[in-house]
Amino acid sequence: MARTSSVLGACVLIFVNSLPVAWASGTCKPVVGSFEASVVPPGQGHCPAIAGTLCTAGRVWGGIQGNYQFIMTGAVPAASIGGTPTVLFFTGHSTIFLKQGDQLLGIDTGSLDLPPGQGGFASLITFAGGSGSMADATGQIRLRGEFSATEGTTSGDYIGNVCTG
Repeated sequence: MARTSSVLGACVLIFVNSLPVAWASGTCKPVVGSFEASVVPPGQGHCPAIAGTLCTAGRVWGGIQGNYQFIMTGAVPAASIGGTPTVLFFTGHSTIFLKQGDQLLGIDTGSLDLPPGQGGFASLITFAGGSGSMADATGQIRLRGEFSATEGTTSGDYIGNVCTG
């Protein structure tokens, strides 16, 4: 176990040191706020007509203000790698339509506790550009919240930063 941990630690260190420093140029703004969304059925709104696809649409407020859409692009049951049986690890794409008309694009990576689990939700959104003043946006926000499968909603809070320029 110690050898595995040290090899994993070395890999993480090499990976982190190879990443570009997003905050080295431009302006970064800390953001804190809340979000709420509803599940969008496949084939409706922005959600592709693919069975099993999870999409949501809602709003964000606080440091980032506007409406957003999320489309899940991949999922792996946590149990397949020794995790909690009700948890699903996922990836996806988010588009935030900011109040001033610009868009902010993000890549999501997270986990969701499905029924009969407790409904916890956590995600890391890494910004990868957008439109208008957000065309070169970078940064990350961390989301945490609750997912209600019976109501088809998710809500919670976020914290992080948005960098431009």
